[in-house]
Amino acid sequence: MTRDHLRILLPIFSLGLLLAGVFYLQPRAMSYFGLNLLFNLAVPVALATIAQMMILMVNDIDLSIGTFVSFCACVTATFVQSDPVVGYAMLLGAIAVYAAMGAIIHARGLPAIVVTLGMSFFWSGMAILILPSPGGSAPAWLHAMMKAKPPFVPVAIIAPIVIGLIMHYFVKRSSLGVLLRGVGGNSQAIDRSGWSVLSLKATAYGIAGLFGVLSGMALVGLTTSADANIALRYTLLSIAGVILGGGEFTGGRVSPIGAVIGAMTLTLAASFLSFLHLSSDWQIGAQGAILILVLAVRLVFTRREALA
Repeated sequence: MTRDHLRILLPIFSLGLLLAGVFYLQPRAMSYFGLNLLFNLAVPVALATIAQMMILMVNDIDLSIGTFVSFCACVTATFVQSDPVVGYAMLLGAIAVYAAMGAIIHARGLPAIVVTLGMSFFWSGMAILILPSPGGSAPAWLHAMMKAKPPFVPVAIIAPIVIGLIMHYFVKRSSLGVLLRGVGGNSQAIDRSGWSVLSLKATAYGIAGLFGVLSGMALVGLTTSADANIALRYTLLSIAGVILGGGEFTGGRVSPIGAVIGAMTLTLAASFLSFLHLSSDWQIGAQGAILILVLAVRLVFTRREALA
């Protein structure tokens, strides 16, 4: 079994195991309506995880994605609803800020963890200024799209699968995706080949910003309102989703499909722990234990492969 196969099989096995546990504890969840409830928030979490994956792919880490998604949700629930031109302009500007952040981090040699942590306070402040208290409303078209009911399989499952397949093609097959992975793997070689690492990092951050915007919009489409703190947990969930899905912090080694499955697994884990009647105070710790267990299994297989 190769490492690439392991990146996909372990997340699939983890998701399948959790799903079997949920069905055992609550057989009524084995239905269209039940699956829709279980994976209700999988779409925004998957989009935020892909955003984090783009940053990790170039050997950085983003500690602001949670507050950024919250900011985008607040803009969507207010300006996009009442004045679409201004709202969309703000979201495009936010993507541009993300791209500029990546360029500055590379140009000045700044640690991404510090810059993104600082930006998290900026996005949080902006979200509070836009929406000081929970409120707003979702655009009708967005709410209709997120609440659509296609036959056989709910949107909450179809959308993450489509996102994973599209990003798999982009990251693994497109020339830009190969270059971005190359930045994470060996940026000096990319630079010697004549490509601008500065531009590539800005592009990676810009794509991350785009998926952060989509995550915020999807979240508003599901909840029909917003709050300045609505997606704070997405920072840790997105990092955990990428790692659980087979990604690594260095070397440009990521798996888009695995990241999406990791996001779905973490979404399902919350429901599974609720069915176990585990106190909400312990649920975050239990999710961390699940992540550690999966990583330990992956480490065992990786070491066996290296020894072989």
